[in-house]
Amino acid sequence: MAGRVPGAAASSPLPRALLLLAALALFTLSFLSLRSLRPAAGPSLPTAGVTSSLGAADKPRPILPLQHSSSAYHSPEAFAAGYAEMERSFKVYIYPDGDPKTFYQTPRKLTGKYASEGYFFQNIRESRFRTDDPDKAHLFFVPISPHKMRGKGTSYENMTVIVKDYVEGLINKYPYWNRTLGADHFFVTCHDVGVRAFEGLPFMVKNSIRVVCSPSYNVDFIPHKDIALPQVLQPFALPEGGNDIENRTILGFWAGHRNSKIRVILARVWENDTELAISNNRISRAIGELVYQKQFYLTKFCICPGGSQVNSARISDSIHYGCVPVILSDYYDLPFNDALDWRKFAVILRERDVYQLKSILKSISQEEFASLHKSLVQVQKHFVWHSPPVPYDAFHMVMYELWLRHNVIKY
Repeated sequence: MAGRVPGAAASSPLPRALLLLAALALFTLSFLSLRSLRPAAGPSLPTAGVTSSLGAADKPRPILPLQHSSSAYHSPEAFAAGYAEMERSFKVYIYPDGDPKTFYQTPRKLTGKYASEGYFFQNIRESRFRTDDPDKAHLFFVPISPHKMRGKGTSYENMTVIVKDYVEGLINKYPYWNRTLGADHFFVTCHDVGVRAFEGLPFMVKNSIRVVCSPSYNVDFIPHKDIALPQVLQPFALPEGGNDIENRTILGFWAGHRNSKIRVILARVWENDTELAISNNRISRAIGELVYQKQFYLTKFCICPGGSQVNSARISDSIHYGCVPVILSDYYDLPFNDALDWRKFAVILRERDVYQLKSILKSISQEEFASLHKSLVQVQKHFVWHSPPVPYDAFHMVMYELWLRHNVIKY
């Protein structure tokens, strides 16, 4: 046939075979390349019943028994792993200076609205986190207690001077502050007393980690640096509530003083409502023993409006007694927010929502309420103080928050 090359028919199978081999090689290389892009399997994270890997001299502590379906945490796995690492390695140095008979070292009591400050001071000395070697410390604790000063009748003006002189003395005596301008230092205060006591040290408020009970965004609180300290009134008068939703027949409850704008509105709008138990004043003891506390057991949603500060001890009361807290306070950085998903066990509203309070609460189905209540029971252990401290209590949760922040700056 014209144009046909002699012998071509006999030699054609070889090029086709080479093409097939080349295609097969290309496919294999592509497959291997795609596999190499897949991430390697990560380490298995501990779950219920697994213990943290501590030294031989340390008594093992169980990792928080969180199930993967647990809804009260942003990430149960990340929290469990971070908590175990904190327990294993976190160290804090406490400055030894200060006269324990006057203002420093030991707060005056572990009860009342300042209990959280007192418990932290007590717990840090009892805990495994304390080190006497500053070279091993991740953070430095400035142990000055405005709580104790206020108990001795020190005026706000004198308190500010005392705090300023004390901190400046530490800065001049030790080299640790100057290495980071105080970024690896922290102090702990509860209520407005502590906020005012440090007014003479704006550089400390700006640089150091503040662990405070009044964590309001609009009063110099810096969420990624500072830490919200839960305000817990201990001891609790009655045992924990929980797993008792069938007894909770009252829609909402609040009783207190009108010491803030939102409380005035709350009382004015809802005081006479038949489904919301709203009282202008705290329930009088004359009505009966512990009537106020017992009301928490009977209520589905406990209203927690901010008082003189954004925080309220009613939040911890509500959690303890198993009543779903309704946060009614603007600019509030809620305690342990890095680990806990508050919207899974609380109702978070803006202050302007007070006028729709009843309709909002009634719109929550019984199934949704049961889910909130179940998650609430999970977090109760985080809102109680012990002496000595126990795993996963309020003290350890504060230490976990500090642990998260110690990586922000390293010397």
